[in-house]
Amino acid sequence: MIARFSAGEPNGVAVQQLELLVRTAIFKPANALVGCLLQAAADRIDASYQPKLGEQRKGREGLQVQGIFGSFALERDYYYQAQQQQGHYPADAALGLEVSYTPALAKLLCLEGADEATYLKAERHLEQTGGITVSARQIQRVVQRVGGAAQQWQARPARPADCQRCDAPIMYVSADGTGVPMVPAELVGRKGKQADGKAKTRQVYLGCVFTQHRVDAKGHPVRDWESTTYVSGFMPIDQFGPFLRQEALRRGYGTAATVVLLIDGATGLENMGKLAFKDCIQIVDFFHALEHAGWVLEALHGKAQPDYKSRLRHWAKWLLKDKVEDLIAESRQACAGLPQTPAVEQALHYFVSNVSRMQYGTFRKAHYFIGSGVVEAGCKTVIGGRCKQSGMFWSDVGAENILALRCINSSRRLDEFWKHHLNALAALNDSLPLTAAA
Repeated sequence: MIARFSAGEPNGVAVQQLELLVRTAIFKPANALVGCLLQAAADRIDASYQPKLGEQRKGREGLQVQGIFGSFALERDYYYQAQQQQGHYPADAALGLEVSYTPALAKLLCLEGADEATYLKAERHLEQTGGITVSARQIQRVVQRVGGAAQQWQARPARPADCQRCDAPIMYVSADGTGVPMVPAELVGRKGKQADGKAKTRQVYLGCVFTQHRVDAKGHPVRDWESTTYVSGFMPIDQFGPFLRQEALRRGYGTAATVVLLIDGATGLENMGKLAFKDCIQIVDFFHALEHAGWVLEALHGKAQPDYKSRLRHWAKWLLKDKVEDLIAESRQACAGLPQTPAVEQALHYFVSNVSRMQYGTFRKAHYFIGSGVVEAGCKTVIGGRCKQSGMFWSDVGAENILALRCINSSRRLDEFWKHHLNALAALNDSLPLTAAA
């Protein structure tokens, strides 16, 4: 091929074939070197391993390991614990092997499997970009194995040593919920919004933390570049609040000069704020407030009224001038003695219960964000971009695992998590007491 390429007139097809052949040629010795080094490391690990209480060495067993350069055979010792009816390979844990994949490839499989729209797309992308052949089913298997550890890592308590110091003038905490389509078995007994009262989705919450150092030339707040970190969970909102608080603590919640909780006015989120972030400045998302203002107008006169849009714009200006109480008073005056009064009062409840959290003029003067677009965009990209594709239906565990990995990756913490995960695997060899002889 190289001789023909040198002798003939180069073209795009030939160049493509040449590069792929060169990659294959380079990968072969690289793969042989990795295999040789890992076999030597496995031999050293097995030679120094001290059996745990009740363990018996059953001899050497082979494994076909796959890495980013190809596959190779690995021989290592197997130990069996008869009382617990389980065994393990000390070298596998120490080397960080995930099923039969090297740490570098397992990490790549998790990245591709969580970020691509489907596991099949991840399979094709790996083949096209890296010449790595792993089936979609095997990618899913690795993602689900590691995803459980990712969930645990997300839920870790915020130890003082893990907590950053926040140097930003303002820290924001935000949360929102969205539905993930689930398999029927996961929805048994759940109430939903369908006509028959059944559910097709299950609520998952997404929380985020980000910071702000500056405003733009017009005085609008500017989110710090790559400052947003995410956590997700299918737990009830009263459990998700403390869960999100741990992430805020890791980000420096305890040292932040000002903390703003930016959410919509849903009762569950409001209660979460009161319980988990009671000392924060709380702001109801302005665009949700404007949407509810439209509902008040509909209750008053119907959406077909000629001046609906102009009146809504007028109320938007009021909200931006701290005149939410004027909006309430005007609406009550307009419907006094009319049949639609109950409907108007119901629509106004959103404003009546959130007056202090809707002082948008004051908030803007302080250069705070008043819209929860960051977390809403996260719901679309982090959750919707992977779990709400057409025809997808998830199990609880499947969705939780992949969302944990997506949150970690979107937070730019994949390397940090993977280091923790590999250290945890290596520590398995020291998790039981040694035998008396040892």
